[in-house]
Amino acid sequence: MENKALHRDDVDWDEVRRTAFTEVGNAQRPVDTYQAIEIALGGLGDGHSDFYDPKEAKELSGDEQVRLPVEGRALAGRTGYLSLPGVQGSEAVYQQYVREGRSAVAKADRPKACGWVIDLRRNLGGNMWPMLAVVGPILGDGDVGSFVDADGKKTVWSIEKGSPRLDGDSTGWGTNPPVGGGSAPVAVLTSRATGSSGEAVTVAFRGRPDTRSFGEDTAGVPTGNVGHRLSDGAILNLTEMMDADRTGRAYDSAIPPDQPVVDNLERRGSKDPVLDAATEWLSEQPGCA
Repeated sequence: MENKALHRDDVDWDEVRRTAFTEVGNAQRPVDTYQAIEIALGGLGDGHSDFYDPKEAKELSGDEQVRLPVEGRALAGRTGYLSLPGVQGSEAVYQQYVREGRSAVAKADRPKACGWVIDLRRNLGGNMWPMLAVVGPILGDGDVGSFVDADGKKTVWSIEKGSPRLDGDSTGWGTNPPVGGGSAPVAVLTSRATGSSGEAVTVAFRGRPDTRSFGEDTAGVPTGNVGHRLSDGAILNLTEMMDADRTGRAYDSAIPPDQPVVDNLERRGSKDPVLDAATEWLSEQPGCA
């Protein structure tokens, strides 16, 4: 934690160490250290680091994942709509998510969409790379963001032929041709539930030409975690990086939308003011007007 934590320079490590070792006491087994680890993580103040015991760590990477489906549909005025939920699990889960997502994009692109709504309001986070593999063809090729660590070192996110890369290296997803040349206008919808990797996708659209965000501030953890597996299979998930957009602006707190719109997901009924504001803006864009 002292070497890698994003906010390491703001932490009183002597105090964290004293508190942790007092809590550990006469620990004999790894499980006896869990409480001390969680207390130490809480002392980092990043609001994102977490700890998973061996059972939780196994469930985290398993095939039995409950998640919302990726939804794609064509709206009036040749606007494509994509609802992109979070995803966490095994490689098989990610492969299914990307297949489902790319099929949803193709469905929403009939007839050829003049603009897009990317709905991230129910995206709680997970693994950002399958998400970017789905929206990559809409984002368009090129650099779309980066991670920035405590030393200021950047690792760049990019899209190449619709597929995400990290510092030029493939993240494991096949190519997918850009939709609309990757330059169609995009409205991004966010809410207070949009968190973690959902915020990373939000950041990937920040600074993109002809792109505007609508809704409410995000959850406030647009940061990157690295999992460190401990000797008994537990995982220390440590926040080590901030997300930065393509302009170089870094984020480590809630991301406000370009156009705030109050949205109560539980009480909206048949009306969706955030989507209405987004589609109204899109209808005024060249090619959709």
